[in-house]
Amino acid sequence: MSEFAAITPTEFSAHSPHGLLYGQVWKGDESKLPLLMLHDSLGAVSLWRDFPQQLAQATGRTVVAYDRSGFGRSVVRREPVAASFIADEAYEGIVPVMQALGLERVILLGHSVGGGMSLAAAAALGAQVAGVVTMAAQTFVEERTLQGIREAKLAFAQDGQVERLARYHGARARWVLDAWIETWMAPDYADWSLETVLPRIKVPVLAMHGQNDEFGSEQHPQMIAALSGGEARMLMMEGIGHMPHREATDQVLAEIGAFADAIG
Repeated sequence: MSEFAAITPTEFSAHSPHGLLYGQVWKGDESKLPLLMLHDSLGAVSLWRDFPQQLAQATGRTVVAYDRSGFGRSVVRREPVAASFIADEAYEGIVPVMQALGLERVILLGHSVGGGMSLAAAAALGAQVAGVVTMAAQTFVEERTLQGIREAKLAFAQDGQVERLARYHGARARWVLDAWIETWMAPDYADWSLETVLPRIKVPVLAMHGQNDEFGSEQHPQMIAALSGGEARMLMMEGIGHMPHREATDQVLAEIGAFADAIG
């Protein structure tokens, strides 16, 4: 991406039901629909690394990323996560961020659980969402997902691992970890699915998924493509795992750009 001039982000805050959310904006062409990013289960603005800037440079669009409540530099939370947290993000995160920035309509881009949140939000928010791109999204509780979480739980039990997470989340690190592991592993979460949500989505959807994704099989993008109420396309990426935007950055940027350009 060296042929592009660097885009310096500006910071913003948004009022959510849980407290202030932290975010950054990479400004682009205001005549184009902006891209609003939703991070994964352990994510934050900082953990997107330089991908938002690359996305803004490659597409010419404004790119927005924010820390969900309890994550990164957003408000500290201590209460357990509600089982409805994926659906709740539409009004607890996306709408407050859009209001804070004066955005009327966006294309949502979600990674992993952020992908599920993007899909649920598209079903809930109607005309405020113009399209959805998912990367490595989950659409139901799959044994492959749970096994990946079990292995991660063992890894984080090793000395120093929570401290490493604290580099990005500070005092929120243990809550962030529990919000991921304990929520997904809870027996009352086992039946969670987007099966009844997807038909309510009436906008275009692009579901990208790595064939080697350790947290979800091809059944997830297949469900998105088969059940979405609007035009939906799945893209399986050979040799790619759970981080398509890091493992195949140029391809991901090109796919998002083409998808967004077809919308407006």
